[in-house]
Amino acid sequence: MSRVPSPPPPAEMSSGPVAESWCYTQIKVVKFSYMWTINNFSFCREEMGEVIKSSTFSSGANDKLKWCLRVNPKGLDEESKDYLSLYLLLVSCPKSEVRAKFKFSILNAKGEETKAMESQRAYRFVQGKDWGFKKFIRRDFLLDEANGLLPDDKLTLFCEVSVVQDSVNISGQNTMNMVKVPDCRLADELGGLWENSRFTDCSLCVAGQEFQAHKAILAARSPVFSAMFEHEMEESKKNRVEINDVEPEVFKEMMCFIYTDKAPNLDKMADDLLAAADKYALERLKVMCEDALCTSLSVENAADILILADLHSADQLKTQALTCFTLRNENKYFQDKEKNIHIGVYCGIKCHKIKETTE
Repeated sequence: MSRVPSPPPPAEMSSGPVAESWCYTQIKVVKFSYMWTINNFSFCREEMGEVIKSSTFSSGANDKLKWCLRVNPKGLDEESKDYLSLYLLLVSCPKSEVRAKFKFSILNAKGEETKAMESQRAYRFVQGKDWGFKKFIRRDFLLDEANGLLPDDKLTLFCEVSVVQDSVNISGQNTMNMVKVPDCRLADELGGLWENSRFTDCSLCVAGQEFQAHKAILAARSPVFSAMFEHEMEESKKNRVEINDVEPEVFKEMMCFIYTDKAPNLDKMADDLLAAADKYALERLKVMCEDALCTSLSVENAADILILADLHSADQLKTQALTCFTLRNENKYFQDKEKNIHIGVYCGIKCHKIKETTE
């Protein structure tokens, strides 16, 4: 029995991911060949359908599968009477069935393979069953001396057989050192600095509440804070910033974003947070607020959102709110005179642009 080759180490199988366990399946295939020479072939007098058989052959001395070749010199039937028919026959088999592929060819005077024909798949053989080609080669072509297929009136057939045997599974565990890179926790770790007030170096006073923070982080995230601490301003000298126009809860949400790039309560305070983001030039937070407000935009709140977007140059939000306001003709909802004046002036300038984009 031929030895099953060892599988390649898993790391060499591909440059892709490496699994903790693996399986390598080897489908065993036994290949062998057989050459059959028929002397004085032109004297074959067999009639259509009559058969010449070769001796039996196998892959080796210990192989219990016995095969032979079968030739119909003048074809198998009326349809193939102008051809030579050629088949591989399973003579004896200890199993219920075997699967095999085969290839036939004719050797010319130089011993070269010609007129080769090959099965397109592994066929199922049972004892006494044959597979092959009813129209292997035309007789007139074969007998024409100019084609050199019958040197000295000898027909030499060459057969290659591939028998499919049992498959073998080899499995194992990957013993290589597998390096697992931990997930990035930078946002959580910086958030911890803010929540625990560790190593702080400045104070932020918001509506009477004191918050401790880190100048380097504030300056890195906000150009406004950066300007405060870079120049000879009161905030830089005292390391203290007074903030009077932001509510403490909104400020805490803004600081959470500065440290972690997240705003978990954004949907609840998107309007106030938009104003704070605009004041401290937090562009990503500002657009996040615009997106949240666009989601909640309706006929009833279009006026308020339009005014808010205009005040804080939130262009994407402004376009959405103005479209809603203009197309729905919502002046009937507005009872606040000051609000009406603001929107009336704004729409007098911008409304024609909306019409251009919607026509």
